[in-house]
Amino acid sequence: MRTVLFAGNPNAGKTTLFNLVTGARAKVGNYPGITVDKTSAKLRLPSGAQCVVIDLPGSYSLTARSSEERLAIDSLLARGAGAASAVVVVVDATTLARGLYFASQILETGLPAVIALTMTDEAKKAGLEIDHAELAQRLGCPVIPLVATRGEGKAELLRALDQALERGVAPKAAPPRLDEPTSLDLAAVERELVSADLGATDTSAAKRKLRLRAEWAILSLGGDELEGVPERVRETVYARRSAAAGARRDLDAELVTARYRHVDALLAGLLSQRPTAVKSRSTRIDDVLVHPLWGLLVFAAVMFVVFQALFAWAEPLVGLIEGAVDAVKGAAKSSLPEGPFTDLVTDGIIAGVGNVVVFVPQIAILFVFITLLEDSGYLARVAFVIDRVMAKVGLNGRAFVPLLSGFACAIPAVMATRTIESRRDRLLTMLVVPLSSCSARLPVYVLMTSVVFDPEQKVGGVLAVGALVLFAMYTLSVVAALGVAFVLGRTVLKGPRPTLVLELPPYRMPRAVNIARAVASRVRRFLVDAGTVILALTIVLWALLNYPKDPVTEARFDERRAAAQTEPDEGAKAEALAALEAEQAGERLRSSAAGRVGQVFEPALEPLGFDWKIGVGLIGAFAAREVFVSTLGLVYDVSDATEETAGLHAQMREAKRADGTRVFTPLTGVALMVFFVLACQCMSTLAVVRRESASWRWPAFLFAYMTALAYVATLATYQIGRALGLGVGG
Repeated sequence: MRTVLFAGNPNAGKTTLFNLVTGARAKVGNYPGITVDKTSAKLRLPSGAQCVVIDLPGSYSLTARSSEERLAIDSLLARGAGAASAVVVVVDATTLARGLYFASQILETGLPAVIALTMTDEAKKAGLEIDHAELAQRLGCPVIPLVATRGEGKAELLRALDQALERGVAPKAAPPRLDEPTSLDLAAVERELVSADLGATDTSAAKRKLRLRAEWAILSLGGDELEGVPERVRETVYARRSAAAGARRDLDAELVTARYRHVDALLAGLLSQRPTAVKSRSTRIDDVLVHPLWGLLVFAAVMFVVFQALFAWAEPLVGLIEGAVDAVKGAAKSSLPEGPFTDLVTDGIIAGVGNVVVFVPQIAILFVFITLLEDSGYLARVAFVIDRVMAKVGLNGRAFVPLLSGFACAIPAVMATRTIESRRDRLLTMLVVPLSSCSARLPVYVLMTSVVFDPEQKVGGVLAVGALVLFAMYTLSVVAALGVAFVLGRTVLKGPRPTLVLELPPYRMPRAVNIARAVASRVRRFLVDAGTVILALTIVLWALLNYPKDPVTEARFDERRAAAQTEPDEGAKAEALAALEAEQAGERLRSSAAGRVGQVFEPALEPLGFDWKIGVGLIGAFAAREVFVSTLGLVYDVSDATEETAGLHAQMREAKRADGTRVFTPLTGVALMVFFVLACQCMSTLAVVRRESASWRWPAFLFAYMTALAYVATLATYQIGRALGLGVGG
């Protein structure tokens, strides 16, 4: 079956048009970088023939500085059996020159082509008049005016595509004229591409594609971001760029300028604009939204709403899911016989599914807002305004939304980094997002402040000590995230930070159906890709926290349980059985693999002010940070413990070391909170980073650097505090 490519600039209406002609449900947005994968669908043409249509990621040219752009370019320049049969080049009529820059390159590939001229209604409103017939004559291929959102021009486009496939005639596209030094540089790269089997010269079409791939190599390989490029090709490009720089030539400018001269010649006499005295709506709104002061204030207000939604609005839905999971666990326990299999089903599998599904409300709410911001055109303005601030620590302007979202949950925040084009910037943002103090850390903060600080104690007679400590923890997370970004951007991910080149698209009204499709797609990908890893890790962690079991201890508790069953008073019997369950769970935890690991690592934890029981809590918290509280409840024989359980508070306040000193002092509490601020105590985050980075290398590095940072910072906090005589009580 023949293949047709849909290619064009980001935000040119390409995916909207793809959905219109195929009936597919690809993500539609009003923000560069939305389509990050190839989406395909079958299409029946007017002649009855069928073809496969592929929606490529948006690109501005045959220059790739990201894996998504390279995906589009490799498809357009493919040879042999992988080559497409035709291409639909989507060009925005309101930005015709920029669209034709990319279109002229595509036409030179020799593929039968149709130009789909979108946004013609907006061009008319702006006073632009285009001679479509003459443009088609000069390009040597059909030019079809369209308004994709209303379906106008669809039938004409399909007929033109049908004819292009039937005839198989390539456009008569001549490449731009280059100066002799530029031509020699291009020829040298072409020869190296042929040697590396990345190009051929056996046909005129192959020669044209080879020239375009050489142009791609010179313009794209200025850094080391793109992987899979043969070293000899990269070395040749570096050598030619260095020689040009030594001769005070700007090789990039020479190629780009020649291409734009070529586009200007194509458009000569074809484009006119009626004068308009009134500012466009987008321009009037941008006077506020991209203003250095007002733009930041508006953005702060918008982000407050997003943050509030993730922090508060999702809570009822999260509570419903947790309640449903508990109900399913209860039903399974009551219907299945007691034993290891039932424990696996309830505390391993069902709890693991709950650990996955519980993130869905926050992910869905976040992507509702992101899609609204994308589709309206506002997210591009956000990146433009915030880039001035983020650049100071080496982050991309688009990193701010993921970083702020991380205060609610790192899972959707890591997924939100997809809007960042550069892989280097995307990885850097992923590696610092988990330092934002997510809502899962809050139960730990609340527990520790309740245990080690007097709630009546005030600073200055007004501010509670606990509130001050909480503020300090959130401040520490912000400082740590920015500081780590500054360091990693100059070491592990060292490289030139790409200048933010961003289109400010016109404002458009988001469509509810597009928002629903986008959110459903993101949630589905999370459940399928990250969810399977989270479930597997949950089961492994459950096994570590529950096995091996001591037969002697189990038999002893069976005897005590049988004795408790003889209690005639039902209330007293239920209370006794519950106490036995809590005590048995604590014994199991202490003798489990995780409990033994906690005791083995106690010498390493002592300098931090922690004992082995806290160590077991840290192991349990790897499933989810808030599990630290319930794990401590098991260790201290308190059933169904939460951060507000008075019994757990009392047990922790009374906990003593071997020398008789208290375990939980104000200094220990602060040190433990510092550890939770900086440590990567979340397997779900690691699973999502693995999914988004397509490698285990980065989640492993994330876990290693955050654990080391947490250990050193906690060690410094506790030891300096002890040296100053703070918080060490008897």
